[in-house]
Amino acid sequence: MFLSDFSNSSLDYRRGICLSAAAGESDDATDFDDELEVQTPVPDDVKEGHFAVLAVRGAERKRFVVKIECLTSPAFLRLLEQAEEEYGFEQMGAIAVPCRPEELQKILKS
Repeated sequence: MFLSDFSNSSLDYRRGICLSAAAGESDDATDFDDELEVQTPVPDDVKEGHFAVLAVRGAERKRFVVKIECLTSPAFLRLLEQAEEEYGFEQMGAIAVPCRPEELQKILKS
């Protein structure tokens, strides 16, 4: 299910669950704000079972929507390791990988 599929009341319900879970981890109620993360909506083209990847090499950039199954590809996993070394884990939105779009397209087809 996509975030856009939830009504406001459903999102409020999910936030309540997060607050309840956070309450169990902390004795101090003021720590709630530290535990919550702002959720951004998932773009419409990123369907269930997919995620967005941005191939970046110099001025070349191209966004791909990738199936979760790609996470079992050794070549794709090596690319993610390179991304972690270059960009770290604090990326927001699409995962940026350090390669030319043509290289990523070859990896995804194999």
